[in-house]
Amino acid sequence: MSTPMSAPRLPWPTAAEPLPLASLRPVLDRLSSLATRHGEDVQMIPGAALAETEVAADPPPALEQLTDELGGVRLRELPLLTLQIEERTDVGPYTLLGEPTSFYPLYETPDAAVILTLDEHGAPGAVYGIGEDLALQLAAPDLPTYLDRFTDALERTLTALAERGPAAEDSADARTDAAEQFMDEHLFAALLGMRELADMPQAAPCSAEQVADAAEVAGALAIWDLRGAALGTRVDLMDTDTPGDPLALHVRFGADGLVVTLQDG
Repeated sequence: MSTPMSAPRLPWPTAAEPLPLASLRPVLDRLSSLATRHGEDVQMIPGAALAETEVAADPPPALEQLTDELGGVRLRELPLLTLQIEERTDVGPYTLLGEPTSFYPLYETPDAAVILTLDEHGAPGAVYGIGEDLALQLAAPDLPTYLDRFTDALERTLTALAERGPAAEDSADARTDAAEQFMDEHLFAALLGMRELADMPQAAPCSAEQVADAAEVAGALAIWDLRGAALGTRVDLMDTDTPGDPLALHVRFGADGLVVTLQDG
C-alpha cells in the first residue's frame, strides 16, 4: 500500500538558491516551439503562476521559478514530464530511496520513474531513471541537461509522428501507442532498464578511499561514484553483496547526486 506524502506539505530544505530560469530559458523556448508546431500531439501544462486554478502540488522550493512557468508536458495525453506532483509514494520504483525530500519525481509509471536528486540543502543534482528491478540509470548530471535530452527525444518523436500523417487521419489509439513507442525508443528505454544489460554500461562499487569527501560515504554498505560516468550508466542496487534484506536498505545521494550509497536502516 502506498504511503501518501503530500499532506501536510513536505519539510523541504530552503537553503538552496532557486534554479535560475535563465539557465532553462533555451530549452523552455524549444518546448514551447514544439507545442506550437505540433499542438495536436503535445501539450504544455501551465505552471503554478499561469494556471487558472490553484495547483495542489508540492515541488521543492529550488524549482519554484521553473514550476511557476511550466507544470509539465503531455504527449497524446501521456504525462512525459511532471513538475506538479500532488501525491508522493514510497513504494514501487521508490522502494529503496531515502527521505522524500531527497528526490522529486519527473516521470512515473507503476513500475518505473525518473527522479531528480536533491541534497540536504534542497539543491537539485543528478537525474536518474529507476527500472522495475530498482536499478538506477544515470539520465543526466543535472536538470537542464535532462530537459535538453528530453526535448531532443520529444522532437524526434514528433518528427516520427508527423511522418505518419496528420493526427486527424490517424486512429487516436494507434497514434498514442506509436507516440509511446517512439519516446521509449528515443529516451525511456535507456533510462528504465528496458534494454539488454549487455548494452548498458555498469557502475562497479568503489571503496570509501576512492571518494574524496569521507562525509559523502559515512556509514555506507556500498558506494558508487558516477562523477564523469557516461549517461545511461547503471547502478544495480539489488545485485550488491550486503548483509541482511536488501529491501531494508535505502539509497543516499551525495556530491550533487553523483555519489550513490546504500545505507542500512
